[in-house]
Amino acid sequence: MSVVGRIERITGPIAHIRTHAPVAVLEHVWVGIDRLAAEVISVAGDRATVQIYEETTGVRPGEPVEGTGHPLSVLLAPGLIGQTFDGIQRPLEVVREAQGIYLQRGASEGLPDREWAFTPRVAVGDAVAPGQILGTVPETPLIEHRVLVPPLMQGTITEIAPEGALRYADVVARLQDADGAFHDVTLAQRWPVRRPRPIAARLEPDRPLVTGQRVLDTFFPIVKGGSAALPGPFGAGKTVLQHSLAKWSDAQVIVYVGCGERGNEMAQVLQEFPELVDPRSGRPLMERTILVANTSNMPVAAREASVYTGITLAEYYRDQGYDVALMADSTSRWAEALREIAGRLEEMPAEEGYPAYLPSRLAAFYERACRATTLSGEEGSVTVIGAVSPPGGDFTEPVTQHTQRFTRAFWALDRELASARHYPAVSWRGSYSFYAGAVAGWWREATGIDWMDLRRRASDVLEQDARLEQMVRLVGAEALPDRQRWTLEMATLIKEGVLRQNGLHPVDAFCPPEKQARLLRLFVDLHDHGVELIEAGVALLRLREALDRPMLTRLKETVPNDDIDRLDTVARDLARAFGALRQEAEADRGPGHRNAGSESPEPGKKVRS
Repeated sequence: MSVVGRIERITGPIAHIRTHAPVAVLEHVWVGIDRLAAEVISVAGDRATVQIYEETTGVRPGEPVEGTGHPLSVLLAPGLIGQTFDGIQRPLEVVREAQGIYLQRGASEGLPDREWAFTPRVAVGDAVAPGQILGTVPETPLIEHRVLVPPLMQGTITEIAPEGALRYADVVARLQDADGAFHDVTLAQRWPVRRPRPIAARLEPDRPLVTGQRVLDTFFPIVKGGSAALPGPFGAGKTVLQHSLAKWSDAQVIVYVGCGERGNEMAQVLQEFPELVDPRSGRPLMERTILVANTSNMPVAAREASVYTGITLAEYYRDQGYDVALMADSTSRWAEALREIAGRLEEMPAEEGYPAYLPSRLAAFYERACRATTLSGEEGSVTVIGAVSPPGGDFTEPVTQHTQRFTRAFWALDRELASARHYPAVSWRGSYSFYAGAVAGWWREATGIDWMDLRRRASDVLEQDARLEQMVRLVGAEALPDRQRWTLEMATLIKEGVLRQNGLHPVDAFCPPEKQARLLRLFVDLHDHGVELIEAGVALLRLREALDRPMLTRLKETVPNDDIDRLDTVARDLARAFGALRQEAEADRGPGHRNAGSESPEPGKKVRS
């Protein structure tokens, strides 16, 4: 590294420098005598503008700027799993041991350089292509780290490390390319955060990311390799829902990016995640989790870089053949960082002060989600779930609107549901998913149930309920016909017995797909059979007497996930009870019997239900 220029002027995280050596746009540089991490964002003649990823208080004009010759990059190596990084991949636990609890300027600590047990998978003389697996390292009991040929390198193996202990700087393999040049592959590699890692081919996303949350899996599913927006006002439960997704979803690796969130929330995340247990393996959840923490009181430019750091780490494990889920909380704070930096650069503002390139930045981020065939021929995926915090819960603001354009699942959180302690507070009116058709075949194979038809029938009941709500407010439920009142009651049962879920209950915290389908089928069939009986002349009061509502709403908790056949027993009992009501109705329809549901009463008489 050498001095490439000196500071002329500095405004917050933006520094203007006069250069006397070549620098490139997006080059990683060190600014000032404290060597603050920064990135070049524009070059004009002998002037360059850089954004600094650390606190700039006390930095003065005239201080030197050192160039590195390469873009801002992250270290890709064993040891990432279980770590907590800041926005530019400094391991916070290592920094705390070296500096104390406050992150000081100029910190340059990296991952602890420990030994890793390497097992080769190739031999001398083998021809290897970009992305091919050279060997493996047991990173955690849950994750096998696969050492890959860098994406821009290929050739013939001339040397390969034997089985044994290696450190980051040790050479894993030496390759000779077609031109006869030799290249060393070390255990640790670097990759620019703003450049997507290459893949062999994109695959059609047709496998759902099973979250265990009924309202998401059943009504608004997301696929592995898809993207979803999670907008909601303050206190609606975005962070809690993302924590549940991190714990219960069937992704193999979790990357959680706390982007500009309040410090106390991120502190809670950092305290809780190491204590969480992976429900599938019984091991600590951190053995398959990476945390990127950048709180609202940290430098604003690092907030902008944190999502790129997170998505690059996710792509690295995708290239190893894993299904990765990235949780970004929240992209609104990231967009606010873009707005602040754009203001410092005196750029022309667009809607609500955000820069004109906000949509393209959002698109570039969400488009890195995909299910792909990797360069080594493996299958992997990156699923992106981005939380959005619209001011005042206004979903028409720019970040929410543009995010909605680039994601195919939209999980809108409702403040009223959250206030009513309905968890998850995902609105079944304002949410949608375009992935339902893609995963219908998987659901049919996994459950043996026509999931699309079941989902449509349940949605019809909820839509009828929504249409009847305003009428109920005007005239009251007692003024409605029995059939409509039955629909209202069944919609309430679906909301309480299916859509509502207790994230702290040992059974209800996670609901497997087959239980979701059978539970929903129970309530939808109950609605349809009740409608048939009402049309046959059965009074609504008799239907109510045949139901044990508390028992039905507790089925999600009382029926164990490994004994869901009990739901079929409940369905048969209900069918027998309704069959008896039908027989009573048919017996009542003897000669001269008047069906109160089909004929008008005589003047002066009332029909009782």
